[in-house]
Amino acid sequence: MIVALLNQKGGVGKTTLALHLCGEWARQGAKTLLIDADPQGSALDWSQVRAQEGLPRLFGVVGLARDTLHREAPELAQGVDRVVIDGPPRVEGLLRSALLAADLVVIPVQPSPLDGWASAAMLSLLAEARLFRPELTARFVLNRCAARTLVARDTGAALANHDPPLLATRIGQRVVFAGAARTGRLAFELAPESPAALEIAALAAEIAEVGR
Repeated sequence: MIVALLNQKGGVGKTTLALHLCGEWARQGAKTLLIDADPQGSALDWSQVRAQEGLPRLFGVVGLARDTLHREAPELAQGVDRVVIDGPPRVEGLLRSALLAADLVVIPVQPSPLDGWASAAMLSLLAEARLFRPELTARFVLNRCAARTLVARDTGAALANHDPPLLATRIGQRVVFAGAARTGRLAFELAPESPAALEIAALAAEIAEVGR
């Protein structure tokens, strides 16, 4: 299964979710690969920090920020159980290629009306990709949610009857994610029983179920 985390808007937490999904599936024993398709290379930077810290390699991270992704990703997927694509913001050629490569597209959005409007361009690209891949599955996920906020509830309600549908799991705005990014670690390594680790585990399970 190839899962692509995509949104034309930057700063919605695609890299954090991509790294943690890979880590969770790897922790469960799946052979997992992360494709860093963002020219900024944040996932590659995280992997480099992890290596410098002498931490064990949980999954592979490769840089592939070019619009031949739809041809190369399926080849890379042949040797693993799951591939996660960390997509770029605002690079339409790369986004189109990632859409054509994916079996499942997950669109992270923050609980803000502005994020909802910003996703319109992403949905237009998704509709375009479905002309070639009618079976392409997609879901929204609410990310960086502050606890018990009206805006999170309002955003969730706005997306509840949307196409694509909204995943049930919501990911909170957690300090542990910042620590993980800085140290080349993952939430389950820093705080195994933390809300962050439990939310990621729930998200990984829900995405795996959708992708069956």
